[in-house]
Amino acid sequence: MAIFEAFVAGIDDPSLRERTEEVLHWVSNKYPRLETELKWNQPMFTDHGTFIIGFSVSKKHLAVAPPEGVTISHVEEDIKKAGYDYTKELIRLPWNKPVNYSLLEKMIDFNIWDKANCPTFWRK
Repeated sequence: MAIFEAFVAGIDDPSLRERTEEVLHWVSNKYPRLETELKWNQPMFTDHGTFIIGFSVSKKHLAVAPPEGVTISHVEEDIKKAGYDYTKELIRLPWNKPVNYSLLEKMIDFNIWDKANCPTFWRK
């Protein structure tokens, strides 16, 4: 996770920095075979060169960006049950609510499975 150190260090608010680091560590520990990358100033996890999940920080939330809208559609009911705001491209995890790690796991597992034979960064 050394690749994410400068990104995390650049988060001014200590509580937001701690939460972001916690989520990134969770993904790294749960999915040690995923590669870590920093693209477009966003921490991302990839598998054999294909995008699995990414994160970005805003004032009000940690944004989770699964690749394309396919993943959001796959877990849309779970997102609603978790009470998260979302668009077709990202999910907003408010800083003042616990992280629903089972939702993250479901998205990551789906992308690893669905993109197992994907030879490109993005789905085609």
